[in-house]
Amino acid sequence: MTAAASSPTPLRPSAKDVLAELRRRAIAHPGGFADLATASPVDPTPQVFVDALAAAGGAPGYPLTIGVVELRDAMVHWFDRVRGVTLNRAGVLPTIGSKELLGLLPFLLGLGPGDVVVRPSLAYPAYEAGAVAVGASVVAEDDPAEWPEATKLIWLNSPRNPDGQTLTIEELRRAVARARELGAVIVGDECYAVLNEVNGERIPSILDPRVVGDDMSQILASYSVSKQSNMAGYRAGMVAGDEQLIGKIASQRRNLGLMVPAPVQQVLSAVLSDDGHVAEQRALYTSRLERLRSAVEAAGFQIHGSESGLYLWATLGESGVDTAMELADIGVLVSPGEFYGPSGAEFVRFAVTVRDEYLDRAISALRSWAR
Repeated sequence: MTAAASSPTPLRPSAKDVLAELRRRAIAHPGGFADLATASPVDPTPQVFVDALAAAGGAPGYPLTIGVVELRDAMVHWFDRVRGVTLNRAGVLPTIGSKELLGLLPFLLGLGPGDVVVRPSLAYPAYEAGAVAVGASVVAEDDPAEWPEATKLIWLNSPRNPDGQTLTIEELRRAVARARELGAVIVGDECYAVLNEVNGERIPSILDPRVVGDDMSQILASYSVSKQSNMAGYRAGMVAGDEQLIGKIASQRRNLGLMVPAPVQQVLSAVLSDDGHVAEQRALYTSRLERLRSAVEAAGFQIHGSESGLYLWATLGESGVDTAMELADIGVLVSPGEFYGPSGAEFVRFAVTVRDEYLDRAISALRSWAR
C-alpha cells in the first residue's frame, strides 16, 4: 500500500505581498485612506534650505568627497552645539543620506565571509542587506554579552526604528566596551536623535564623552537631515568619529565616486547651521505623536517603548499582520511589526510622517473602530 502524500506546508506570504494586500485594502476604503506606514517626510523644506539651494546653482567642478571646508566646519559645530561632541574636521564626512552608508559600510571596511555583523533585534533592513552583500554573517542581538567573537561591525540604532527605544549613557558605554573587547567597529545610527527628548534631556550620542571618554577609536556616529529638515529627496547625511576610520572610508568613497553633489553640500551646511527650523519640526512631530497616541490607546492598543523617534509601536496581543489587515479595512495603513524582526510579530508600527489632514482621518477612524 502506498502511503498517502502529506499536504505541502503553505508558503508564508512575503513582506512585499503582505504590503501589497494592505495597500489594496486601504485604497479600497470608500472614505479614503491614511498612509501611516510610509516613513517619508511630507512637510515643506525650510526657507533656509530654499535660500541655500537658490545660491548653489553653479557647480562646474567635481565635488570634494570629504566635503568643502564650510561644510566640514558646519558638521563639527553641529556636533558640538547639538550633540555635545567635540570633533575636528578630519573626524567628519558627508554621505549620500545615511542609508547608503548603512548598506555600504561592510564593503568599505573590507568585511567578507567569516565576519559577523551585529544588528539590533528589531531593525531597518539596510543593516542586514549590507552584510549579506559582502557574504558576512548577521546576528540580531541587543545584549553585548552575546555578541560573538567573530564580530567585526556592530550597529546600534537610538532612537530605534521601529519601536522608539533609546539607549542610555550606561547602555552605550557597555556596548562600546564590548566592541573594544572584540576589536570591532561600532556605529550609532542616530538619524532621529534631535527630534525628541527623553525626560527633558537630549538623547545621547555614541560619541558623547560620557560614553567614549577621550578615545573615539573604532567608533562612528551616522546622521541624516532627511527628517529634521525634510530633505529626504536630496540625500544628505554625515558620518563622524574615529579620524582614521573616517579617512579610510573617505579614500574608498573617493575611488568609487561616492561624492555628495556640491549644491547639496552647500544646502547641508546651511541647514546644519540653523536650529530654528529643527525646533519647529520637532514641535510638529511631538504634537502629531501625542494626538495619535491618544487615539491608538482609545482603540485598545498597548503602546510599548515609543519614547522617541517618529513612530508608535503598538499591539493588540495578536498577529500584527492580522491587526494591520483590519486597520487597512478601515482606511488606516500601518506596517506589521514582523517586517523588522521576529520579536515584532504581534506589533504594528504607526508613523507620523503624514500630513495633518490624513492624520486626522486616521485618528477619526481609530476612534470609531468597533471590532
